[in-house]
Amino acid sequence: MAKQDFYDLLGIQRGASDEELKRAYRKLAMQYHPDRNPGDKSAETKFKELSEAYDVLKDGQRRSAYDQFGHAAFEDGTGPRPAGFDFASSFADVFDDLFGDFMGSGRGGRARTRGADLRYNLELTLEDAYAGKKATVRVPTSITCEPCRGSGAESDSAPATCPSCRGHGKVRTQQGFFTVERTCPTCHGAGRVIENPCRACAGSGRVQKDKALSVNIPAGVEDGTRIRLSGEGEAGLRGGPPGDLYIFLSISPHSIFQREGANVYCRVPIPMTTAALGGTIEVPTLEGGRARVNIPAGTQSGRNFRLKSKGMPVMRGAGNGDLYIQTMTETPVNLTKRQKELLRQFEDEGGSHSPESDGFFTKVRELWDDLRD
Repeated sequence: MAKQDFYDLLGIQRGASDEELKRAYRKLAMQYHPDRNPGDKSAETKFKELSEAYDVLKDGQRRSAYDQFGHAAFEDGTGPRPAGFDFASSFADVFDDLFGDFMGSGRGGRARTRGADLRYNLELTLEDAYAGKKATVRVPTSITCEPCRGSGAESDSAPATCPSCRGHGKVRTQQGFFTVERTCPTCHGAGRVIENPCRACAGSGRVQKDKALSVNIPAGVEDGTRIRLSGEGEAGLRGGPPGDLYIFLSISPHSIFQREGANVYCRVPIPMTTAALGGTIEVPTLEGGRARVNIPAGTQSGRNFRLKSKGMPVMRGAGNGDLYIQTMTETPVNLTKRQKELLRQFEDEGGSHSPESDGFFTKVRELWDDLRD
């Protein structure tokens, strides 16, 4: 039985462009692929014929021979097309157009090893977190090798195309009707091999070096905040894209202030006399200034005084939190004889001067009375 004309088989004109040829084959190959027609011998035969036609016409030299001599150009095995045709090789030519995105690779796309991401821990004071700052960090990392510009090859040479995968970075094998794709074992996905490695980087395309980076710390950052510096991680292998640098911020404990979100708390001890008689105290603020707080007479321990907008800046909002001054009444120690006498006279004067204490012990006496009943 005479072979069908390759152009008629693919449904294209003789002057069709390479793109038209590829598009026609892709459509028909998907239609007659054995995986879509299990057990259909006629579809399998059709698929092989389509693949053979495409294998011939996609090559300029073979196509020219076919246009001149037709099928006779290859019947004796001496024509431009090598003997031992395998239809899988033709289908692989459009395999990536059909499945490349799904498989995560594309025809001719070489695997470029991305550099590793790096982590840097930066400790700040609470004042730094309040005001923000510009910090310089030194990060030990891998950078692109300058002599070879990341290629891995000596400056007077260039990486050669991998002979195993022909620069694709992947190789395919046919297992039945399935095409299996894997990373090329020769070039490890790079698509190129280094025949004359760069002496500075030993062919890796990168060298170890400390890198100084400037980091802007925004005002109001919280403990555990992560700052990402894109492309400042390790350089990729042999020209691959760099990783990222992640700076993790931690805020050291403060000797006076405690932070909760945007609010700041400060425990301030006050003398017993100030708590009893009232007065004024000065307290520090995070901005480095002072604030006056009026203490009313009879102030109890644990009372909070709010200083509006004296807390931390709000990062994802406007304004500042508040500063809370928590008073702690201090009991005097090391009293002189005279001071003790004055306190006893105060006690002997009688009267209810401690409402919370009186109220508590009144409840205790009531509890004891109930237990006796």
